[in-house]
Formats: sequence, C-alpha cells, structure tokens
Amino acid sequence: MNTKTLSNDFLELEYRTDVLRIIGLKPKGKKNIFADLSHLQPITTEYGDFHFHGGHRLWHAPESMPRTYIPDSHEITVTDIQDGVSLEAPTESGTGIRKRIDIQLASAAPTVNLTHRLTNNGLWTVELAPWAITQLRLGGTVILPLRMENADPAGLLANRQLSFWPYAKLTDPRLKLQDEYTTFNAESAPPFKMGYFNTHGWLAYWIDGVLFKKTFAAQTNANYPDNNSNAEIYCNEDFLELESLAPFVRLEPGQSVEHIETWEVRDSLPTELRVAMGKI
Repeated sequence: MNTKTLSNDFLELEYRTDVLRIIGLKPKGKKNIFADLSHLQPITTEYGDFHFHGGHRLWHAPESMPRTYIPDSHEITVTDIQDGVSLEAPTESGTGIRKRIDIQLASAAPTVNLTHRLTNNGLWTVELAPWAITQLRLGGTVILPLRMENADPAGLLANRQLSFWPYAKLTDPRLKLQDEYTTFNAESAPPFKMGYFNTHGWLAYWIDGVLFKKTFAAQTNANYPDNNSNAEIYCNEDFLELESLAPFVRLEPGQSVEHIETWEVRDSLPTELRVAMGKI
C-alpha cells in the first residue's frame, strides 16, 4: 500500500497513491477516525474484484450492480495543487467515467476542502449524480439536522421525508428520531441505511471527543437520487458511512460535473448539539 500525507498544526490527512482513496484523518494527538477495511473480502463482479479499503471515496449514483462496483484498485495520477493534491483515476471500463478528487488542506485551520469531479470520457450521454462517501470507525454518534421551517407560508404542506432501504428496521434501537436533530449510534449490528433531503447541508459524527462535520450544497429545486436524498447514512458490523450527493445531471461526452465538500474537525460539541445528544 502506497500512501502520502498532508498535514498542518491541527490535522494529518493520509491518501493513497495506488487507489482513489483518502484513508486517514487524524486530529493531532488522536487516532484515525476513518475506518480501515483492508480485512474485508472484496465484492466480485464481471469486471473483477471491488475492494472497499476504507476511508473516503467517490462514486456516482444511482447504485447498481455491476456499474457502481467496477474495480478501482489501480495506479492513479497524483498532481500537486495549491494547498494540496489532485488524485485522478483512469477512466472506468464499462462506464467511460473518470473520477478525480482535489484535496486542499487549510494552512491554519482544522478544515479540508474536497472537489469531486466526474468526467464522461465515453461516447454517449450519461445520467448520474456525484456521490461522496466517507467510511468512519464505529463507536460514535451521527448527528442529522432536520428541517423545521414550513414548506409553505401557512404550514399546510409536509416539510420532511425520510427514505429507508429494504433491510433497515424502523425499530432499530440505534436510531433516535427527534424533531430538530436525529441521532444514530454507530454500533456493530445488521445493516441500516437511511436518506433524506438535508436543507442544512451538513452531516456530523461525534467519536472519541472529536466532531467530524462535512458540509455540502443543498439545492432545493434539483432532482436527487434515492427519493430526492442529498444526505444518507449507512452502518453495518464493520463501519459507518456519511454520504452526500449532488443532483442528477446529464453529462455529454467530454463534459464534467463537480461536487464540493468541506470537512471540519473540532474537539468539542457546540451547545445545541450537546443538547441534541443528551450530553447536558
């Protein structure tokens, strides 16, 4: 496994040079909060074996077999850019899509900016949605902000919708539905997945005294995958995923689309989040 590191006074970020993954995010003096999944068996497809590896990756929605699981364990192109690096994979066989992640670590703050780019190098128009997935260690609590404002001036229309996957149990004790913030305890248990349209444009995870928060755009007039979900969580026996999605787009040959996330890492919880988690 070949890796390199970006660091400042607050964070150490480790990325691979042989596969398109960010595998480490360590606040100074603390453990890696990302999941290491090198022990997992790969998923076999007609294109070969897909390995999860762990950490952060870029996919394109909607999920399907084998398109989503085309193997990506191959040498990537690493280019230095301002405040960071650009990681670009070869064009996927079967889809014609090329993936790229630009990583920029702030010089004097615990923040990382990521620009995810998908380019259609194929011969036909492709409809897809950029999908940024971060795999984290179990043992923490997910914090999901919910919409509280009215969807219409009179407050007569529905303003919240949650989507659950077939294997997700609504009685799962890890999930705690609340009005302003819903929480999910990331414990080893059978798989659970939930998505929704997140008007706040952020997801957070509190683990070992560290708050990891990822921020992204929420386009209210756009069409998203999975019943219009721009935010999703997935948890199983080995890891937790925080996932953000961009809207569907039709990419003509040669066209690209970008999806931007900002990561923040803090060593304390804001008061409103401590209340949501029952800490005070």
